[in-house]
Amino acid sequence: MSVQQSTESGESDGTEERQETAAEPASEPAETPEAGAKPARKKRPFWQELPILLVIALLLSLGIKTFFVQAFSIPSGSMENTLQIGDRVLVDKLTPWFGAEPERGEVVVFHDPGGWLDDTAPKDDGFMGSVQKVLSTVGLMPSADEKDLIKRVIAVGGDTVECNAGSPVKVNGVALDEPYLFPGATPCDNDPVGTVTVPKGKLWVMGDHRNNSRDSRPHHNLTGDGFVPVGDVVGRAFVVAWPISNWSTLPVPDTFDKVPSRAAGALPEQAPPAPAALALAGVVPIALWRRRRSRRRTG
Repeated sequence: MSVQQSTESGESDGTEERQETAAEPASEPAETPEAGAKPARKKRPFWQELPILLVIALLLSLGIKTFFVQAFSIPSGSMENTLQIGDRVLVDKLTPWFGAEPERGEVVVFHDPGGWLDDTAPKDDGFMGSVQKVLSTVGLMPSADEKDLIKRVIAVGGDTVECNAGSPVKVNGVALDEPYLFPGATPCDNDPVGTVTVPKGKLWVMGDHRNNSRDSRPHHNLTGDGFVPVGDVVGRAFVVAWPISNWSTLPVPDTFDKVPSRAAGALPEQAPPAPAALALAGVVPIALWRRRRSRRRTG
C-alpha cells in the first residue's frame, strides 16, 4: 500500500516538472533588438525636400515640352477668329514621333521656312528677357528666339490647289466650305495664285484671316515656292488653353472630309506603319491573356 502511494506521488512529481519545463519559454522576456540593427530613418523636413521636388518638376516639364506638349502664344491676327492675339495654344509634339504627318484642315505650328518672318522684332536683353529664356527652356513660356508660325494646312504633298479671285479655294477639284474664315475675308481675292501642285513632302498653308495673313500665297507669288517642308512642322495645335474665356478645341473642319486623297489618277495615301504596329503590339498580349484564361476554365 505504501509502495503504490509512493509511485503515484512520483508520477505526480514528474508531471509537475514537465509542466514547469513547458511553461518556461512563455515566461522568458521579449527578445531585444540585435546589436548593430539600423534605426528607423527619420523623415526629412519639407524645406529639405522642396529643392528635390522642384528639380524633378523642372525635369518633367522639360521632358513634356521636348517630346509631348508645348504651349505657344499667338502673336498676330492671321488666324482670327479661330485664334485671337495673346491666346495660348497647346501643340501635340508626340504624334509625329510615331510617323504621322500633318493632314488637311489641321492647325499646325512650324518653323519659318525662310524669310516669312521679319528679323526686326526687338529683343529684351534685360532681366525679364532672361526670365523668359529660362521659362521657355522648360516650356512655361514661349521662346523669344524661336521663329515659329501657326497656320491651317489646306493641302498636302501631291494635292492640287486652285486659288482664284472671286472663287472658293479648291483642293483636288473640290471647293472648300470655310466657315472658319474671318468675317468679311475672301478666300483668295487679295492674293490669288491660280493653280498650284504641292510637291511631295511639302504643305500648302493659309491663315483663317485671309486678308491679314502672309502665308503660302504671297510667298508663292514672290519666290515661286511658298511651301512648308513637313520636317519643319513642330506639331498640331489641338486646344486653346488660355485665357479660359477663349478655351476651345481645334478639330478638323468637315469640309476636308470631302476632298479626295490625292489628285485624280494619283495613288491613294498610305497610313504610316508605326501606329498600326503599335496597335498590333497592344492587341497581341490581350489575345494571349484571353486564350490562357479560356484554357484554365476548360481545364
